[in-house]
Amino acid sequence: MSMPDEFRSFIQIHHLVESDGRILLAVSGGIDSMAMAHLFLSIGMRPGIAHCNFSLRAAESDMDEEFVRDFAKQHDLPFYSVRFNTREYARNRKISVQMAARELRYEWFEKIRKAYHYDLIAVAHNLNDNIETLLINLTRGTGLTGLSGIRPSVNHIVRPLLFATRQKITEYCNENRIAFREDRSNAGTKYTRNKIRHLVLPILKEINPSVEETLNETAQRFASLDKIIAGHVDQLIRTTSVSSGDTTIFSVNKLTELNPDRALLFEVFSRYGITGSGSSGLFGLLKGRTGKMLITETHRIVKNRNELIVGPVARRESFDYLISKPVDLNDVPGIMSAEITDRGTDFIIPCESNVACIDLDRISFPLVIRGWKKGDFFYPLGMNGKKKLSDYFTDRKYSLPGKENARILESDGKIVWILGERLDERFKVTSSTTKILLIRLRPCRSS
Repeated sequence: MSMPDEFRSFIQIHHLVESDGRILLAVSGGIDSMAMAHLFLSIGMRPGIAHCNFSLRAAESDMDEEFVRDFAKQHDLPFYSVRFNTREYARNRKISVQMAARELRYEWFEKIRKAYHYDLIAVAHNLNDNIETLLINLTRGTGLTGLSGIRPSVNHIVRPLLFATRQKITEYCNENRIAFREDRSNAGTKYTRNKIRHLVLPILKEINPSVEETLNETAQRFASLDKIIAGHVDQLIRTTSVSSGDTTIFSVNKLTELNPDRALLFEVFSRYGITGSGSSGLFGLLKGRTGKMLITETHRIVKNRNELIVGPVARRESFDYLISKPVDLNDVPGIMSAEITDRGTDFIIPCESNVACIDLDRISFPLVIRGWKKGDFFYPLGMNGKKKLSDYFTDRKYSLPGKENARILESDGKIVWILGERLDERFKVTSSTTKILLIRLRPCRSS
Protein backbone atom coordinates (compact mmCIF):
# COMPACT_ATOMS: atom_id res chain seq x y z
CA MET A 1 0.00 0.00 0.00
CA SER A 2 1.36 3.42 -0.94
CA MET A 3 1.95 6.12 1.65
CA PRO A 4 -1.02 8.25 0.43
CA ASP A 5 -3.27 5.15 0.59
CA GLU A 6 -2.11 4.40 4.15
CA PHE A 7 -2.64 8.04 5.03
CA ARG A 8 -6.19 8.02 3.65
CA SER A 9 -6.93 4.68 5.33
CA PHE A 10 -5.71 5.90 8.75
CA ILE A 11 -7.87 9.02 8.47
CA GLN A 12 -10.93 6.95 7.56
CA ILE A 13 -10.42 4.28 10.26
CA HIS A 14 -10.12 6.90 12.99
CA HIS A 15 -12.72 9.27 11.50
CA LEU A 16 -10.25 12.15 11.64
CA VAL A 17 -11.24 14.36 8.71
CA GLU A 18 -14.40 14.68 6.65
CA SER A 19 -13.87 14.87 2.88
CA ASP A 20 -15.39 18.35 2.80
CA GLY A 21 -13.84 19.50 6.09
CA ARG A 22 -11.72 22.63 6.42
CA ILE A 23 -8.39 21.75 7.98
CA LEU A 24 -5.49 23.85 9.21
CA LEU A 25 -2.03 22.26 9.13
CA ALA A 26 0.63 23.09 11.71
CA VAL A 27 3.73 23.23 9.51
CA SER A 28 7.17 23.92 10.98
CA GLY A 29 9.07 23.19 7.78
CA GLY A 30 10.56 19.99 9.21
CA ILE A 31 10.34 16.62 7.51
CA ASP A 32 7.21 15.39 9.32
CA SER A 33 5.05 18.45 8.74
CA MET A 34 6.17 18.82 5.12
CA ALA A 35 5.33 15.17 4.47
CA MET A 36 1.93 15.71 6.06
CA ALA A 37 1.26 18.78 3.90
CA HIS A 38 2.15 16.88 0.70
CA LEU A 39 0.00 13.91 1.76
CA PHE A 40 -3.05 16.11 2.23
CA LEU A 41 -2.47 17.56 -1.25
CA SER A 42 -2.05 14.03 -2.66
CA ILE A 43 -5.54 13.00 -1.49
CA GLY A 44 -7.12 16.10 -3.00
CA MET A 45 -7.51 18.35 0.02
CA ARG A 46 -6.65 22.08 0.11
CA PRO A 47 -5.62 22.85 3.71
CA GLY A 48 -4.56 26.10 5.31
CA ILE A 49 -0.93 26.38 6.46
CA ALA A 50 -0.03 27.78 9.89
CA HIS A 51 3.56 28.43 10.98
CA CYS A 52 4.97 29.54 14.35
CA ASN A 53 8.31 31.36 14.48
CA PHE A 54 9.51 30.85 18.04
CA SER A 55 12.62 33.05 17.56
CA LEU A 56 14.80 30.38 19.14
CA ARG A 57 17.37 29.83 16.37
CA ALA A 58 18.00 33.38 15.11
CA ALA A 59 18.27 33.52 11.30
CA GLU A 60 17.39 29.83 10.95
CA SER A 61 13.95 30.44 12.47
CA ASP A 62 13.33 33.20 9.94
CA MET A 63 14.48 30.94 7.10
CA ASP A 64 12.06 28.24 8.28
CA GLU A 65 9.22 30.77 8.13
CA GLU A 66 10.14 31.89 4.62
CA PHE A 67 10.44 28.27 3.48
CA VAL A 68 6.91 27.44 4.66
CA ARG A 69 5.54 30.71 3.28
CA ASP A 70 7.02 29.89 -0.15
CA PHE A 71 5.51 26.39 -0.04
CA ALA A 72 2.04 27.79 0.68
CA LYS A 73 2.41 30.37 -2.09
CA GLN A 74 3.64 27.75 -4.57
CA HIS A 75 0.53 25.62 -3.93
CA ASP A 76 -1.86 28.59 -3.59
CA LEU A 77 -2.76 27.70 0.00
CA PRO A 78 -3.84 30.13 2.75
CA PHE A 79 -0.86 30.98 4.96
CA TYR A 80 -0.82 32.25 8.55
CA SER A 81 2.26 33.02 10.61
CA VAL A 82 3.14 34.46 13.99
CA ARG A 83 6.36 35.35 15.78
CA PHE A 84 6.83 34.70 19.49
CA ASN A 85 9.42 35.81 22.03
CA THR A 86 9.42 32.33 23.49
CA ARG A 87 12.26 32.74 25.98
CA GLU A 88 10.71 35.85 27.52
CA TYR A 89 7.35 34.08 27.80
CA ALA A 90 9.05 31.10 29.49
CA ARG A 91 10.84 33.39 31.98
CA ASN A 92 7.66 35.27 32.83
CA ARG A 93 5.67 32.08 33.31
CA LYS A 94 8.56 30.28 35.05
CA ILE A 95 8.28 27.28 32.73
CA SER A 96 10.62 25.53 30.31
CA VAL A 97 11.15 26.86 26.81
CA GLN A 98 9.63 23.65 25.41
CA MET A 99 6.50 24.06 27.53
CA ALA A 100 6.29 27.73 26.58
CA ALA A 101 6.46 26.88 22.88
CA ARG A 102 3.72 24.29 23.31
CA GLU A 103 1.39 26.70 25.13
CA LEU A 104 2.01 29.48 22.64
CA ARG A 105 1.48 27.42 19.51
CA TYR A 106 -1.68 25.60 20.55
CA GLU A 107 -3.31 28.77 21.83
CA TRP A 108 -2.49 30.55 18.56
CA PHE A 109 -3.59 27.60 16.38
CA GLU A 110 -6.97 27.64 18.11
CA LYS A 111 -7.35 31.40 17.53
CA ILE A 112 -6.64 30.96 13.83
CA ARG A 113 -8.98 27.97 13.61
CA LYS A 114 -11.88 29.97 15.05
CA ALA A 115 -11.10 33.21 13.24
CA TYR A 116 -10.96 31.58 9.78
CA HIS A 117 -13.59 28.90 10.40
CA TYR A 118 -11.46 25.77 10.15
CA ASP A 119 -12.92 22.54 11.51
CA LEU A 120 -9.68 20.93 12.65
CA ILE A 121 -5.98 21.48 13.29
CA ALA A 122 -3.61 18.75 12.07
CA VAL A 123 -0.21 18.26 13.71
CA ALA A 124 2.48 15.93 12.38
CA HIS A 125 3.23 13.57 15.29
CA ASN A 126 4.39 10.22 13.93
CA LEU A 127 4.58 6.68 15.28
CA ASN A 128 8.05 7.29 16.74
CA ASP A 129 6.78 10.35 18.60
CA ASN A 130 4.07 8.12 20.02
CA ILE A 131 6.40 5.46 21.39
CA GLU A 132 8.86 8.10 22.66
CA THR A 133 5.99 9.64 24.61
CA LEU A 134 5.10 6.23 26.03
CA LEU A 135 8.70 5.64 27.18
CA ILE A 136 9.02 9.15 28.65
CA ASN A 137 5.78 8.73 30.61
CA LEU A 138 6.81 5.27 31.78
CA THR A 139 10.16 6.62 32.98
CA ARG A 140 8.58 9.51 34.88
CA GLY A 141 5.74 7.45 36.35
CA THR A 142 2.25 7.28 34.88
CA GLY A 143 -1.07 5.49 34.78
CA LEU A 144 -2.88 3.79 31.91
CA THR A 145 -3.56 7.07 30.14
CA GLY A 146 0.13 7.88 29.98
CA LEU A 147 0.89 4.42 28.63
CA SER A 148 -1.71 4.88 25.88
CA GLY A 149 0.59 7.25 24.04
CA ILE A 150 -0.69 10.03 21.78
CA ARG A 151 -4.30 9.87 20.66
CA PRO A 152 -5.14 10.33 16.97
CA SER A 153 -7.82 12.87 17.84
CA VAL A 154 -8.43 15.12 20.85
CA ASN A 155 -10.99 17.93 20.63
CA HIS A 156 -10.09 19.90 17.48
CA ILE A 157 -6.58 18.40 17.15
CA VAL A 158 -5.92 15.47 14.80
CA ARG A 159 -2.70 13.54 14.20
CA PRO A 160 -2.99 11.76 10.84
CA LEU A 161 0.69 10.65 10.69
CA LEU A 162 0.62 8.40 13.78
CA PHE A 163 0.64 5.30 11.56
CA ALA A 164 4.04 6.13 10.00
CA THR A 165 7.50 5.57 11.43
CA ARG A 166 10.13 8.26 11.02
CA GLN A 167 11.98 5.96 8.60
CA LYS A 168 8.88 5.55 6.41
CA ILE A 169 8.37 9.33 6.32
CA THR A 170 12.01 9.83 5.32
CA GLU A 171 11.68 7.29 2.51
CA TYR A 172 8.49 8.97 1.26
CA CYS A 173 10.17 12.38 1.18
CA ASN A 174 13.23 11.00 -0.61
CA GLU A 175 11.17 9.16 -3.21
CA ASN A 176 9.02 12.21 -3.93
CA ARG A 177 11.83 14.77 -3.61
CA ILE A 178 9.99 16.65 -0.90
CA ALA A 179 12.08 19.51 0.44
CA PHE A 180 12.20 20.23 4.18
CA ARG A 181 14.19 22.16 6.75
CA GLU A 182 16.45 20.37 9.22
CA ASP A 183 16.33 21.49 12.87
CA ARG A 184 19.88 20.82 14.13
CA SER A 185 18.69 20.70 17.74
CA ASN A 186 16.97 17.38 16.94
CA ALA A 187 20.36 15.73 16.51
CA GLY A 188 21.55 16.51 20.04
CA THR A 189 20.79 14.74 23.30
CA LYS A 190 20.13 17.77 25.49
CA TYR A 191 16.39 17.12 25.80
CA THR A 192 14.69 14.04 27.24
CA ARG A 193 12.92 13.14 24.00
CA ASN A 194 16.18 13.24 22.07
CA LYS A 195 17.86 11.02 24.67
CA ILE A 196 15.10 8.45 24.17
CA ARG A 197 15.34 8.82 20.38
CA HIS A 198 19.11 8.64 19.95
CA LEU A 199 20.30 6.62 22.96
CA VAL A 200 17.51 4.39 24.29
CA LEU A 201 15.60 3.23 21.20
CA PRO A 202 18.70 2.05 19.29
CA ILE A 203 19.52 -0.29 22.20
CA LEU A 204 15.92 -1.54 22.35
CA LYS A 205 16.04 -2.21 18.59
CA GLU A 206 19.08 -4.44 19.16
CA ILE A 207 16.87 -6.52 21.46
CA ASN A 208 13.81 -6.35 19.19
CA PRO A 209 14.29 -5.00 15.64
CA SER A 210 10.52 -4.40 15.46
CA VAL A 211 10.37 -2.56 18.77
CA GLU A 212 8.65 0.48 17.22
CA GLU A 213 5.70 -1.54 15.97
CA THR A 214 5.65 -3.63 19.16
CA LEU A 215 5.50 -0.60 21.45
CA ASN A 216 2.90 1.05 19.25
CA GLU A 217 0.68 -2.05 19.47
CA THR A 218 1.23 -2.10 23.24
CA ALA A 219 0.15 1.55 23.47
CA GLN A 220 -3.01 0.73 21.51
CA ARG A 221 -3.87 -2.10 23.93
CA PHE A 222 -3.30 0.21 26.89
CA ALA A 223 -5.56 2.77 25.20
CA SER A 224 -8.36 0.17 25.01
CA LEU A 225 -7.85 -0.77 28.67
CA ASP A 226 -7.80 2.91 29.59
CA LYS A 227 -11.28 3.36 28.07
CA ILE A 228 -12.60 0.46 30.15
CA ILE A 229 -11.00 1.67 33.38
CA ALA A 230 -12.02 5.28 32.69
CA GLY A 231 -15.68 4.26 32.66
CA HIS A 232 -15.28 2.62 36.08
CA VAL A 233 -13.37 5.61 37.45
CA ASP A 234 -16.02 8.03 36.16
CA GLN A 235 -18.63 6.04 38.07
CA LEU A 236 -16.50 6.16 41.24
CA ILE A 237 -16.13 9.91 40.93
CA ARG A 238 -19.89 10.36 40.49
CA THR A 239 -20.62 8.32 43.64
CA THR A 240 -17.94 9.90 45.85
CA SER A 241 -18.07 13.57 44.86
CA VAL A 242 -20.19 16.54 43.90
CA SER A 243 -19.17 19.28 41.48
CA SER A 244 -19.98 22.96 41.33
CA GLY A 245 -18.45 24.93 38.49
CA ASP A 246 -14.78 24.03 38.29
CA THR A 247 -14.63 22.75 41.89
CA THR A 248 -15.11 19.10 42.84
CA ILE A 249 -15.65 18.03 46.46
CA PHE A 250 -14.90 14.42 47.40
CA SER A 251 -16.32 12.74 50.50
CA VAL A 252 -13.45 11.31 52.53
CA ASN A 253 -15.81 8.74 54.09
CA LYS A 254 -17.02 7.48 50.70
CA LEU A 255 -13.48 7.27 49.36
CA THR A 256 -12.34 5.39 52.48
CA GLU A 257 -15.27 2.94 52.20
CA LEU A 258 -13.86 1.86 48.83
CA ASN A 259 -10.72 0.67 50.65
CA PRO A 260 -8.75 2.21 47.78
CA ASP A 261 -5.23 1.17 46.91
CA ARG A 262 -2.62 3.48 45.45
CA ALA A 263 -3.44 2.56 41.84
CA LEU A 264 -7.15 3.34 42.23
CA LEU A 265 -6.50 6.69 43.91
CA PHE A 266 -4.06 7.56 41.14
CA GLU A 267 -6.63 6.85 38.43
CA VAL A 268 -9.27 8.93 40.25
CA PHE A 269 -7.02 11.94 40.81
CA SER A 270 -4.71 11.76 37.77
CA ARG A 271 -7.15 13.98 35.86
CA TYR A 272 -6.32 16.67 38.43
CA GLY A 273 -2.62 16.59 37.70
CA ILE A 274 -1.46 13.96 40.21
CA THR A 275 1.59 12.12 38.87
CA GLY A 276 3.01 8.76 39.88
CA SER A 277 5.38 10.35 42.38
CA GLY A 278 2.56 12.32 44.00
CA SER A 279 0.06 9.49 44.34
CA SER A 280 1.47 8.29 47.68
CA GLY A 281 0.61 11.66 49.20
CA LEU A 282 -3.11 11.04 48.59
CA PHE A 283 -3.24 8.51 51.41
CA GLY A 284 -1.73 11.07 53.75
CA LEU A 285 -4.26 13.63 52.58
CA LEU A 286 -7.20 11.32 53.30
CA LYS A 287 -6.05 10.89 56.90
CA GLY A 288 -4.52 14.35 57.31
CA ARG A 289 -5.71 17.39 59.20
CA THR A 290 -7.82 20.19 57.82
CA GLY A 291 -5.69 22.53 55.75
CA LYS A 292 -3.31 19.91 54.43
CA MET A 293 -3.06 20.07 50.66
CA LEU A 294 -1.43 18.80 47.50
CA ILE A 295 -0.70 21.23 44.68
CA THR A 296 -0.22 19.94 41.14
CA GLU A 297 0.56 21.81 37.94
CA THR A 298 -3.16 22.28 37.32
CA HIS A 299 -5.08 21.77 40.57
CA ARG A 300 -5.05 22.19 44.33
CA ILE A 301 -6.43 19.35 46.48
CA VAL A 302 -7.27 20.55 49.99
CA LYS A 303 -8.35 18.52 53.03
CA ASN A 304 -11.23 20.33 54.75
CA ARG A 305 -12.70 18.35 57.64
CA ASN A 306 -14.33 15.34 55.97
CA GLU A 307 -13.83 16.52 52.41
CA LEU A 308 -11.19 16.79 49.72
CA ILE A 309 -11.80 19.99 47.77
CA VAL A 310 -10.32 20.02 44.26
CA GLY A 311 -10.07 23.24 42.29
CA PRO A 312 -7.90 24.64 39.50
CA VAL A 313 -4.91 26.85 40.12
CA ALA A 314 -3.63 29.43 37.66
CA ARG A 315 -0.06 28.54 38.55
CA ARG A 316 1.94 26.87 41.24
CA GLU A 317 2.47 29.20 44.19
CA SER A 318 4.37 28.86 47.45
CA PHE A 319 1.90 31.02 49.37
CA ASP A 320 -1.35 29.04 49.10
CA TYR A 321 -2.71 28.60 52.63
CA LEU A 322 -5.94 27.28 54.09
CA ILE A 323 -6.89 29.13 57.29
CA SER A 324 -9.13 27.01 59.54
CA LYS A 325 -9.31 29.50 62.41
CA PRO A 326 -8.14 33.09 63.04
CA VAL A 327 -5.05 32.07 64.99
CA ASP A 328 -3.74 30.18 61.94
CA LEU A 329 -3.20 33.53 60.21
CA ASN A 330 -0.23 34.11 62.52
CA ASP A 331 1.59 31.19 60.86
CA VAL A 332 1.39 32.73 57.39
CA PRO A 333 4.67 34.33 56.23
CA GLY A 334 4.29 38.08 55.90
CA ILE A 335 1.56 38.40 58.52
CA MET A 336 2.81 40.04 61.70
CA SER A 337 -0.32 39.50 63.80
CA ALA A 338 -3.98 38.52 63.59
CA GLU A 339 -6.48 38.93 66.40
CA ILE A 340 -10.18 39.32 67.12
CA THR A 341 -11.18 42.51 68.88
CA ASP A 342 -14.47 44.10 69.97
CA ARG A 343 -15.96 46.97 68.01
CA GLY A 344 -15.98 49.43 70.92
CA THR A 345 -16.95 53.09 70.71
CA ASP A 346 -13.33 54.11 71.07
CA PHE A 347 -12.03 51.82 68.29
CA ILE A 348 -10.33 53.72 65.48
CA ILE A 349 -9.91 52.01 62.12
CA PRO A 350 -6.26 52.31 61.02
CA CYS A 351 -5.66 53.89 57.62
CA GLU A 352 -2.49 51.91 56.88
CA SER A 353 -2.47 49.72 53.76
CA ASN A 354 -0.80 46.86 55.64
CA VAL A 355 -3.69 46.62 58.14
CA ALA A 356 -7.10 45.11 57.46
CA CYS A 357 -10.15 45.51 59.70
CA ILE A 358 -12.72 42.89 58.69
CA ASP A 359 -16.23 42.32 60.02
CA LEU A 360 -15.87 38.87 61.56
CA ASP A 361 -19.54 37.99 61.06
CA ARG A 362 -19.29 38.52 57.30
CA ILE A 363 -16.59 35.91 56.69
CA SER A 364 -16.69 32.14 57.02
CA PHE A 365 -13.86 29.73 57.73
CA PRO A 366 -11.82 28.18 56.32
CA LEU A 367 -10.30 31.21 54.63
CA VAL A 368 -7.81 30.89 51.79
CA ILE A 369 -4.73 32.96 51.05
CA ARG A 370 -3.64 32.45 47.46
CA GLY A 371 -2.23 34.07 44.37
CA TRP A 372 -4.66 35.91 42.11
CA LYS A 373 -5.93 34.28 38.93
CA LYS A 374 -7.58 35.33 35.71
CA GLY A 375 -11.25 36.22 36.21
CA ASP A 376 -10.88 37.30 39.85
CA PHE A 377 -12.94 40.35 40.81
CA PHE A 378 -13.82 42.24 43.97
CA TYR A 379 -15.75 45.30 45.21
CA PRO A 380 -13.06 47.86 46.11
CA LEU A 381 -13.61 49.64 49.39
CA GLY A 382 -15.22 53.04 48.82
CA MET A 383 -16.32 52.25 45.26
CA ASN A 384 -19.66 51.30 43.73
CA GLY A 385 -19.71 48.07 41.76
CA LYS A 386 -17.18 45.34 41.15
CA LYS A 387 -13.80 45.47 39.42
CA LYS A 388 -11.60 42.82 37.86
CA LEU A 389 -8.31 42.40 39.69
CA SER A 390 -6.48 42.53 36.36
CA ASP A 391 -7.97 45.99 35.72
CA TYR A 392 -7.22 47.09 39.29
CA PHE A 393 -3.59 46.05 38.97
CA THR A 394 -3.33 47.91 35.67
CA ASP A 395 -4.81 51.06 37.20
CA ARG A 396 -2.38 50.80 40.10
CA LYS A 397 0.51 50.28 37.66
CA TYR A 398 1.55 46.94 39.09
CA SER A 399 4.67 45.45 37.54
CA LEU A 400 4.52 41.87 36.28
CA PRO A 401 6.42 40.57 39.37
CA GLY A 402 4.05 42.62 41.52
CA LYS A 403 1.04 40.91 39.98
CA GLU A 404 2.67 37.50 40.28
CA ASN A 405 3.39 38.12 43.97
CA ALA A 406 -0.01 39.61 44.85
CA ARG A 407 -1.82 37.65 47.55
CA ILE A 408 -5.56 37.36 48.03
CA LEU A 409 -7.54 36.63 51.19
CA GLU A 410 -10.64 34.71 50.17
CA SER A 411 -13.79 33.70 52.08
CA ASP A 412 -16.29 31.27 50.56
CA GLY A 413 -15.08 32.10 47.06
CA LYS A 414 -15.25 35.87 47.63
CA ILE A 415 -12.20 38.13 47.80
CA VAL A 416 -11.96 39.83 51.18
CA TRP A 417 -8.66 41.66 50.84
CA ILE A 418 -5.77 42.17 48.47
CA LEU A 419 -3.09 41.87 51.12
CA GLY A 420 -1.33 45.14 51.73
CA GLU A 421 -3.55 46.92 49.24
CA ARG A 422 -7.37 47.17 49.24
CA LEU A 423 -10.24 45.71 51.28
CA ASP A 424 -13.48 44.55 49.71
CA GLU A 425 -16.50 46.77 50.43
CA ARG A 426 -18.61 43.76 51.43
CA PHE A 427 -16.40 42.96 54.43
CA LYS A 428 -15.72 46.40 55.87
CA VAL A 429 -16.42 47.37 59.46
CA THR A 430 -19.70 49.26 59.89
CA SER A 431 -21.71 50.70 62.78
CA SER A 432 -23.44 47.32 63.16
CA THR A 433 -20.16 45.39 63.45
CA THR A 434 -19.60 43.71 66.82
CA LYS A 435 -16.41 41.70 66.26
CA ILE A 436 -13.41 42.66 64.14
CA LEU A 437 -10.73 40.44 62.63
CA LEU A 438 -7.65 42.69 62.73
CA ILE A 439 -4.75 41.59 60.52
CA ARG A 440 -1.38 43.37 60.40
CA LEU A 441 1.24 42.65 57.78
CA ARG A 442 4.95 43.05 58.24
CA PRO A 443 6.09 46.44 56.87
CA CYS A 444 6.94 45.38 53.33
CA ARG A 445 5.04 45.18 50.07
CA SER A 446 5.69 44.11 46.51
CA SER A 447 3.65 45.74 43.76
